[in-house]
Amino acid sequence: MPIAITPDFDGQTVVSTFEMTPGTCSDVLEMLTEAYEQVIRHQPGFLGGAIHVNDAQTRISTYSRWEKRGDFQAMLRTPEMRERNREISALCSRFEPVMYEVAAVF
Repeated sequence: MPIAITPDFDGQTVVSTFEMTPGTCSDVLEMLTEAYEQVIRHQPGFLGGAIHVNDAQTRISTYSRWEKRGDFQAMLRTPEMRERNREISALCSRFEPVMYEVAAVF
């Protein structure tokens, strides 16, 4: 589903960055894709998301939007996502989810 970015959005935007070697990029991408398809997109408050991979295959960024901050936090606390995040983190040198608010749209 396309994500429309508007300045009046009052929900929660989350951008997560995963750093890894090119050798593990495909594995991390597959695991993230499965997490979105099987779990994340079905959680209460999920509005949409996307996965981006850099050309060097050393970074993956995900972008997701949620109705409320608590909806994202509740998803992270589910037993299934806790296990998935442990597995994904084991393949990454760094994993950082950051919550943002829309400041401007061009």
